[in-house]
Amino acid sequence: MAEPSKTTRGIIGWCLFDSGMSAFNTLIITFVFSVYFARGIYGDATAGSVVWADTLALAGLVTALLSPVFGSISDRVGRRKPWLAVFSTITILASALLWFAEPDAAFVPTALALVVIANICFEFSNVFYNAMLPTAAPRRFLGRVSGWGWAAGYIGGLLCLAIALVGFIQPADPWFGLSKENGENVRATAILAAIWYAALALPLFLFAPDAPSRNVPFRGAVCDGLAKLWQTLRQVRRYGNLVRFLLASMLYRDGLATLFIVGGLYAAGTFGMTETDILLFAIGLNVTAALGAFVFGFFDDRLGSKRTVMMSLIGLIGFGTPLLFVPDQLWFVIVALGLGLFVGPAQAASRTFLSRLAPADMQAEMFGLYALSGKATVFLGPFLFARMTESFDSQRAGVAVIVVFFALGALMLLTVRDAPNGEAGTSQV
Repeated sequence: MAEPSKTTRGIIGWCLFDSGMSAFNTLIITFVFSVYFARGIYGDATAGSVVWADTLALAGLVTALLSPVFGSISDRVGRRKPWLAVFSTITILASALLWFAEPDAAFVPTALALVVIANICFEFSNVFYNAMLPTAAPRRFLGRVSGWGWAAGYIGGLLCLAIALVGFIQPADPWFGLSKENGENVRATAILAAIWYAALALPLFLFAPDAPSRNVPFRGAVCDGLAKLWQTLRQVRRYGNLVRFLLASMLYRDGLATLFIVGGLYAAGTFGMTETDILLFAIGLNVTAALGAFVFGFFDDRLGSKRTVMMSLIGLIGFGTPLLFVPDQLWFVIVALGLGLFVGPAQAASRTFLSRLAPADMQAEMFGLYALSGKATVFLGPFLFARMTESFDSQRAGVAVIVVFFALGALMLLTVRDAPNGEAGTSQV
């Protein structure tokens, strides 16, 4: 079967998709709508944040359970774009409908239902987007294209956030005649995220190549996909190298997830940073992460994905350890920005590594299992952070948990064999 043609505009389209979808994560899940939900809709910042976190945990559970299923079915169908189009469209529409979630407790169920639907479909989209990497990029450029995509995601999310702040959140008179009464200016950022996502997703569908169709009827693909997934789980020892990688990535991705969740708390609680300080710090951290993902993509193709991930983990440990001891806010910012350089490549090179390790006919299935492993123990890091902070009455002790996760992930990664010659679609036992 002929390999789909790779073009420059196809690669750009694939990278821009990441830039578009990152707006959903940045504006809705992390920075803007989450705060609006807790303070405005729920009416209690603390209790509302708990409900928000529990809701996202539920969405994560659904994602973890169903991602391998959809991935396996997709592998039997062959094409990724139809799946990506369906789940992206649902995410975009659900995001836009958040405009109707007014700052009133009566809208809590509506807002949470839309967020659950949008977030689940967003995570499913990630499975098929990642599985398109080997068809979008030439094999010798997998690493740098993955890095470019991750960097584009960071930059796209930040640009959309900047537009939201400048045009809707901060000005006394928001754009388009919107009023701050009834939360109109904040609710409009959900529409902004939806439009941003839709506009930057379009080039992928127009220009990026897709895997060829296998001409399998959908009902047959569902049956075959479920059977293949069950067979994979039953014969997991055949994929020992892949399993070891999934376990390694689960450990260090738990560390990264915990870093994202508690980083702001550490900055505020230990170093007294204000909300404005933390926002500016987050922007700087995202810039360094984007820069790292872009530069290390070249190392990925030259040195191999495993070495690139290992270098990133060594960097995370090397900069993460001093963060436990820095004396003041200035040194915290300097060291943390250095750590940020390795956050992007750790994630981008992991995506490339899985693309190179997974058999060509199991890409989406393996990325589904990758999503499962990423969600299975994501609660553990924050839980251990809280327990260590309580036990030692110090957030520094809690943050030490993150460094331990990085170290354990690196040790497990040592047991994983790299893909021969850096090629994609190679099954290893």
